[in-house]
Amino acid sequence: MTEMAQIPRPNRTRSSSPFRSSSKIIDRAAFAEDIHPVLHPGRVAVVTGAGHGIGKAAAKEFARLGLKVAISDVNEERLNNVGRELEELIGKPNVLAIPTDVSKIDQVVRFKNQIYDTWGEVGVLMNNVGIRLRTTPWDINGADSWRKVFEVNVLGMIKVQHTFVPSMINQENHSVIVNSGSKRGITNPPSVSLPKEPKTIRSFRHSGDVLYSASKAAVKSLTESLAHELRELPECNVTAHLFTAGNTWTGLTGDDGTGTGIKLDAAWTPEETVLYMLDKVRQGDFYIIVPDNETPKEVDQLRIMWSAGDVAENRPALSRWHKDYKPLFEEFMQEGLEALKDTL
Repeated sequence: MTEMAQIPRPNRTRSSSPFRSSSKIIDRAAFAEDIHPVLHPGRVAVVTGAGHGIGKAAAKEFARLGLKVAISDVNEERLNNVGRELEELIGKPNVLAIPTDVSKIDQVVRFKNQIYDTWGEVGVLMNNVGIRLRTTPWDINGADSWRKVFEVNVLGMIKVQHTFVPSMINQENHSVIVNSGSKRGITNPPSVSLPKEPKTIRSFRHSGDVLYSASKAAVKSLTESLAHELRELPECNVTAHLFTAGNTWTGLTGDDGTGTGIKLDAAWTPEETVLYMLDKVRQGDFYIIVPDNETPKEVDQLRIMWSAGDVAENRPALSRWHKDYKPLFEEFMQEGLEALKDTL
């Protein structure tokens, strides 16, 4: 394996401001000595949704670490472009790029069979699927959007799990599964303010992100159950991890709103996000909640605690955004951050 270059890496130590994350340069070779056993040269990494964004960044990082890499995406052109980039890093014999629609079980089975027929094992399965369509909980015209998103984000992920996990369990060596969730699947935030025009069904169309949030909430539950079942399985060498990215500059999240493709200052790059994720996998974390340049992990933790309190304390749904509870939420955040400031 060639000498590894230095790259930007998220810094989780104190920065100039405790409320902004920063990046620093690390030595990949030094990092690799303490890395998870599945992330070593010669192992096999599988990444779905690898045609762009976080999936692409993960595939390239696995390649830089010396793993063989199998990638899939429904967009064949993007997939082939990434495949060529991987071949430049690790050589054509170490790359498989298979066009795959994860909502179709026959294509997922074909993808898995080609990997095992070629390399005989999977060390890392990054179950990275997600599409985003907007609708409301009651819009009768949004049924097709609900079907499409759940077919990919939930059923697609389940099909990948059902296809790969039994074979991974039967392997003697250790392997990991990383399911891509979302913070929206944990705190369920409304995405935008509702319009001021008359409150017709039509005026509320595409006003919220409830569909994406609901699908990622299902992914959270699915992955928690998967991790528990694997942990309880005797002599099982497979672990599962829930990966929830922060504000990340990808094709799914868009740009700064200008249409120019300019990254928002608050966003991390996919590369930073993936490096943070791999470090947390190395540490054995299940919940991998990634910060960004606007929201450090302490803020995420307090927001999640407040959301859980809605149920425990029988507050109104999504009380964080309820006009009567907003002052209480702000007080809760202020007190929590004050208590944590000495440890940030």
